[in-house]
Amino acid sequence: MTVPVTHLADANRFEAIVDDITCELDYALNDGVMTILHTGVPAAVSGRGIAGDLTRVALDTARENGWRVVTACSYAAEYVRRHPDYADLTV
Repeated sequence: MTVPVTHLADANRFEAIVDDITCELDYALNDGVMTILHTGVPAAVSGRGIAGDLTRVALDTARENGWRVVTACSYAAEYVRRHPDYADLTV
């Protein structure tokens, strides 16, 4: 299942609302480098691939904008490890 993900650029956040519960991926952006800081999916909606959807959309957005990526979030680092087609984005 893929959930819709919204990019809230002014808040440096990607969000997905699932069953009225907000899931998020927070990042910092400095000099063309996106640092993924945190991916949060509450237990009530975990296990549905939501963190993966958030991370995929964030990485796709980085690629579209020519940004490099630092995976400070352990989930994002593991996602890139499991999806090596994103490894070229990381610094």
